[in-house]
Amino acid sequence: VQLVESGGGLVQAGGSLRLSCAASGIIYSIDAMGWYRQAPGKQRELVADITSGGITNYAASVKGRFTISRDNAKNTVYLQMNSLKPEDTAVYYCNAQVRVLRLTYWGQGTQVTVSS
Repeated sequence: VQLVESGGGLVQAGGSLRLSCAASGIIYSIDAMGWYRQAPGKQRELVADITSGGITNYAASVKGRFTISRDNAKNTVYLQMNSLKPEDTAVYYCNAQVRVLRLTYWGQGTQVTVSS
């Protein structure tokens, strides 16, 4: 099982980035998929998640600026990040939950840096 993230990078405040995460090697249906982030010296926190049916949930700090979406046929989840702020700087991780196996899989993380 592998989750591969892409799309991170360096952007100025107010800019946009789109993260992608593709899951492979999972033969069961993926339930929720989500994005988390971890800034230096801080705990990992939920950014947004989405169920297989498309129900979304966002952290208050990103609501209205970030949009999560997924392509179930491709086992891929996306995070469109607009109006980025320096405080959004972190390593972003995606995850995928497979409830029938009671397992959660994680990607390796992608760095997002927002300069002021």
